[in-house]
Amino acid sequence: MEATKVSRLMSTQHPDNVRPPFFADSAVVGGEDEVKEAFYVFSHLQCREQLWDCEGKEVDNFVIKKLLTKYEPFFRKNKLGKDRFITLRVPNPEVEKGEAKILLETLESIPRSFDVTRIFYEEDIVPIFEVAIPMITSAKILIRVAEYYKKFVFGKQNISLFEGDSQIKDWLGSFFPEKINIIPLVENKESILNVDKIVEEYLSREKIGGQQRVWLARSDPALNYGSLANVLMVKVGLQKLQHMEEKTSVELLPILGCGSAPFRGNFKPTNVSNCLEEYPSVHTFTIQSAFKYDYEEGVVKKAIEEIEGRKRGSPIQVDEARCNEIIDKSSEQYKKEIRLLAHTITEFAAYIPPRRRRKLHIGLFGYSRESEGIKLPRAITFCASLYSIGLPPEVLGLSSLNEKDFDYVKEIYPNFENDLREALALLNKSNLSFFPREIQESVRKVAGLVDFEPDLKHEKITSIILGNYKNQKFKLLEEDIARAGWIRGFLG
Repeated sequence: MEATKVSRLMSTQHPDNVRPPFFADSAVVGGEDEVKEAFYVFSHLQCREQLWDCEGKEVDNFVIKKLLTKYEPFFRKNKLGKDRFITLRVPNPEVEKGEAKILLETLESIPRSFDVTRIFYEEDIVPIFEVAIPMITSAKILIRVAEYYKKFVFGKQNISLFEGDSQIKDWLGSFFPEKINIIPLVENKESILNVDKIVEEYLSREKIGGQQRVWLARSDPALNYGSLANVLMVKVGLQKLQHMEEKTSVELLPILGCGSAPFRGNFKPTNVSNCLEEYPSVHTFTIQSAFKYDYEEGVVKKAIEEIEGRKRGSPIQVDEARCNEIIDKSSEQYKKEIRLLAHTITEFAAYIPPRRRRKLHIGLFGYSRESEGIKLPRAITFCASLYSIGLPPEVLGLSSLNEKDFDYVKEIYPNFENDLREALALLNKSNLSFFPREIQESVRKVAGLVDFEPDLKHEKITSIILGNYKNQKFKLLEEDIARAGWIRGFLG
């Protein structure tokens, strides 16, 4: 993908929305609805890139064929691979052992998709040429996937199955493209803070020039370390990528995976200007389901136009050592508080309404993330659980910081007070007595940092939710949790 063509926005399939999209057959989106979603994103929202998630759910490897078949007039004018882009997210075999071979199936589908577009357009257009791999901790897995594709997907065409036989390409046709771009998605503290080293090794080993996309997570690290710690990690990572770009002369194009909840980035149609100010060097922002479906379409389109019309700049410069001090201090306190809340979170997670069809994985919640020996639901469900009982997760961990820490945070995180104010509006003080004493004290300390106006509608529904939970009226929980999400403008 040429640098000028790389989209400023990537639509994803993250299930953080409350409202079901109008084109879906039910509130739980999956299967053919996700094909419709890709068309809607491309044609109506004018977002040029759709992430096709092959991780954690049933995989449809025929998305290219279905799009071209069902929406031929649109894709005659807007060519897949040139004007609109499908990017695959695949499982990481190092972490997701049970899904390892889905990676191979997905890579094998890339040449078949090329054959489909070659017939459709009567020219050689590569519709899928980028693959994102989550939970990257070293360059090794990136190199493995790149080499596997070159040797065993593209490369097998030159093999003869037995002596004297023709080559596979003479039997099945040639395999294209010759290679694919691999996007590392870094999600833990060590990987984000050392993202430059991971990228440098990959660039060197694969002899990559021109440009390279790098994806920094903004949800799962918040789940594991706290929201503020995650913001500071990302800022350090972005600064290191800029230095690496200057060193290698390879254009590094950061992707930031952020959601609508303040805890997960506060990236929503009504707050895009602040996010662009906060992360000026980010090239691509993810627009997740709440961004797309929990706001009026005109508001969403206007936000997309604003982002696409802005050029990326240089990252906010930070003192790495100072950031690391605050990261360590706040994340340690965050983990202490999460241990006290883990039981409540897991209890409420069972009542969060699903919004995407996901396959069940081994683990307590299908696809659970483990932090400090505590199994937690994924970030969206985690957030929805806490917001639904009036405890905004953004406040966790912050009570460990002193005035000088906050002064520095506000210096390099321009929207800190704005994000905290939005989060505290969702605090239900009357529910605080439900939580352990340590949590009550921490929350009260953080609540004194900024002036805020409580959202009275949200306060009322979260009081009802907690009351029904205490009285074991569990049948009412899911509906009321959804109602609270409608007020917030996101599920989790």
